[in-house]
Amino acid sequence: MSDFIREVEEEYRRDKAIEAWRRYQNWIIALAIVIVAAAGGWRYWQSQQRAASEAAGARFESAIQLAREGKPQEAEQAFLEIARSGPRGYAVLSRFRAATEIANRDRAEAVTIYDALSNDPGVSPVMQNVARLRSALLLVDTADDAEMKKRIEPLAAPTSAFRHSARELLGLAALKAGDYDAAGRWFDMIVADPQAPQSLRERAGTMLGLVAAGPLK
Repeated sequence: MSDFIREVEEEYRRDKAIEAWRRYQNWIIALAIVIVAAAGGWRYWQSQQRAASEAAGARFESAIQLAREGKPQEAEQAFLEIARSGPRGYAVLSRFRAATEIANRDRAEAVTIYDALSNDPGVSPVMQNVARLRSALLLVDTADDAEMKKRIEPLAAPTSAFRHSARELLGLAALKAGDYDAAGRWFDMIVADPQAPQSLRERAGTMLGLVAAGPLK
């Protein structure tokens, strides 16, 4: 009896499956085609992205080689071209490298590039901060103390990965402005921070000596 009931149930399920297939076969076939096409499209897109990345990597290496060979103008143009047309990652790196080359002939133009990078929402926060620090490095000889604080004082916070370099630049800016108290505080922070690189702590110690000596008369 149980075998008979099981056979009836299986027959019923087969009939239902056949009925469902007849009713929805066009939709099922269409869905299968879409899935296959989407999978193929995804693989094609991945292949294209990989090829574009590899090509951009080769161009980036060529631009670096131009810089090593002492051809700054050619290197600058090569980096700018990658920045315009390369994949996002290489485009950002190329903007940084282009700014490095441009800084040798025009610091103001390089600062403009770094400022654009630091305000670009498509650039990671870490790289934005690198751009802020690099622009401040280019400006430390010409910008006033207030401008330097505006640019990089947040990077001098105790939890900032860039605090050591930021504090040194802020100390130099304060010293240049004649604010010996502020300069001493910044250099003291470097010396007192056990995580500061030894070379930087030594430089800060030297600067503290200048601060202690006071203004030249």
